Amino acid sequence: MAETRIPGSQHPEAYRQDLNPNALAGENHGTDGSANAPLNAADIKDAHRVLRDLTKAELRRIPVLRAGQRLDQGATYIDLAGDCREFTAMADQEATPEHWFVRKDTVDYVLWNRLIGVSEPARLDQPG
Repeated sequence: MAETRIPGSQHPEAYRQDLNPNALAGENHGTDGSANAPLNAADIKDAHRVLRDLTKAELRRIPVLRAGQRLDQGATYIDLAGDCREFTAMADQEATPEHWFVRKDTVDYVLWNRLIGVSEPARLDQPG
């Protein structure tokens, strides 16, 4: 088991503040987890209204970026709060509360096709 070390503890206590004035600077001790917990469409109250053709189980399978998360450059996304048209993200894009960005490779292809409005039975795994 790894030993937990307090920054600066290697110095005599009388000199710690002088030798290591910012002992915890840059460390991330996290939060209660809610800020980093995965968000899905079922967690968004208005998504139930906008995506009323989907079941709650299907909504749970749609991961949505939290506000403040950056979009991955070159990845394909849709905005469930918008027109659900596919777009390619640029490096400077960030999720905001008014957008429900979903990355294409995080959703199975049948559900993705339903989200973008595909109606061809073959692309929805339905008999033609």
